Formats: sequence, structure tokens, C-alpha cells
Amino acid sequence: MRRRDFISALGAATLALPARAQPLTVPLIGYLGPESPEPFASRLKAFRDGLGESGFSESRNVAIEYRWAQGQYKLLPALAAELAARKPAVIVAAGGAPAALAAKAATSTITIVFEMGGDPVALGVVDSLSRPGGNLTGVSSLSVEVSRKRLEFMHELLPDATEFAVAVNPTSPTADSQLKNLHAAADALSVRLLVLSTSDEREFENLFSSVAGLKVGGLVFTSDPYFAFRSQRLSALATRYRVPAITQSRDFPNAGGLMSYGGDFTQSHRRTGVYAGRILNGEKPADLPVQLVTKVELFVNLKAAAALGITVPPSLLSSADVVIE
Repeated sequence: MRRRDFISALGAATLALPARAQPLTVPLIGYLGPESPEPFASRLKAFRDGLGESGFSESRNVAIEYRWAQGQYKLLPALAAELAARKPAVIVAAGGAPAALAAKAATSTITIVFEMGGDPVALGVVDSLSRPGGNLTGVSSLSVEVSRKRLEFMHELLPDATEFAVAVNPTSPTADSQLKNLHAAADALSVRLLVLSTSDEREFENLFSSVAGLKVGGLVFTSDPYFAFRSQRLSALATRYRVPAITQSRDFPNAGGLMSYGGDFTQSHRRTGVYAGRILNGEKPADLPVQLVTKVELFVNLKAAAALGITVPPSLLSSADVVIE
């Protein structure tokens, strides 16, 4: 074979070889969670469903890098800084105000989509609901705003009680505003409040044993993610010490507790996923107003009421969204 023919043949063979596949790049979401993946499972599903509505799937065209505080909220600022250093397209700060505030402190340039139960304007997270400004937007439920309603429901259940205990997490950025609302509700109902502070799961048993030994009608929990994600533990203690209690999360009565009243977390997390997807599709956070999840759920567990010797009045049952037989 002549040299010219050989070179021609080699060129043809080279052209016939398949082109080397170029690595595909997908956008990165940084996900900041205050707890661990297990108690977040239903919320993560709702978030991923929302992402799917915007055209994104974790197994197909988006990557998600997670940072979990494992219930140690003091770790959130460092974890948020780690995520910001990865330069994701968007940071999702889900599960309450502490995660949102930590993410905000970590970056002023990366878009942040938050999910919380409090008022993001009052907490200084955004400038306004309609025009968030800066690099943040997100979703807020009404869980914090309806703490006083929990006291009203407990009083409706136990109208002869003159005093109720309130559990508050003093480290929560919304603790003061919730207590102010609860005291106003107590004055309107002509009942007294005994405020008990706790911010550590190891203190929960002493909390319930103390309430059981006091002459109070029941125990009202303020809205706080630390309480919400420990619903099974709270339910077990409420059952053991025979304490009528109400929390923000449906997980509490579903686990055997008496009542819950709070925002629909599946809606708020799904909408957070939708917003994260819209950011990935090119929309700006300043153009996306903070969404309010206006659906508030009342769950009543009749089995728990019967075990406590409590008859739930028809007026309360008619108000319930879900009655657990």
C-alpha cells in the first residue's frame, strides 16, 4: 500500500470511530436540613414532587447535595457555609427559620429558597412578601401564627380547666412572638399559663412528669421544628404520663398523641420544590413572591382521648380535618 493510500485509509477509519462522549453537566441544588433524612422523609418526597412539577428529577437532570444538622441547630451556619462554597445554582433551606437564617448569613449571591412556619418579614429574612428583594424567596405556612389557636382548642376540649402549661423552645427566633400571642389568648379565655422552657430532647421526660404532677388542664406546644420532628417521642411521653397535649404537627396524633393544629407541611415542601425548579429554569428570586400556605389542619385522635378519659365535644369534631378513630 502506498503511503498516500495508507493515510487516506487511516483518516477514514478515524472518522468511523464513535465520538468520545462529553460529560453532561447538571445543575446542583444545595439542601440544608436541620434534622436527619429519616424524619424528613415525607417532606423530602413532597419537595421532590415539586421539583418534578418544574421538570427536574434527582435521578435525571439535577444533582442535590445534602447537609444535615442531625438536630444540632448550632451546626447550621457551618453547614450552610459548606454548601455555599460548593457554588450550587440554588440553596434550599427547609424545615424552619433557623435553617433560613443560617443560609442567609452564608451567602448574599446564591439564590436561597426557604421553607418555614414563621413570618419571614418579621424575622428579617426578606424585605416583604410580595417583593422579597435580594437573593431569597420561599414558602411560609401558618404554623407559628396559629399557636394561640391551639390553646383555644385545648380550652374547648377541657372548658373547666383554669390553667394550661405551654412548652416553648427558648432558642427559637419566634418564641417571644408566640408567647405574646398565647398570653393574649389566655387573657381572652380567662385562663392562666404556666410556661415551661425546653430545647433539648433529654429534658422531655422531666417536662411531661412535671406537667402530670401539676393541676393544669393540658399541655400546649408552641410551633418549633425541634418539637415537630420529635413527634413520636412526644406522643409516647404524653401517653405514658397521661397528659392531654396539642402540637403543630400531624405526626403527633398519627403517632398516638391527642391533637395537632398547624400548617400543611406537604404543601409547603412541595411548593419549595416548585420554586427551586423555577429558579433552575432561569427565574429570579426577586420576581417570585413569598408563598403562604393558608391551609391549616386540625387532627384529633379519639383513641388517645378515650385513653385519657376525655369526651371530645361535637363542636371540636366538626372543626377537625382528620379524626383518628
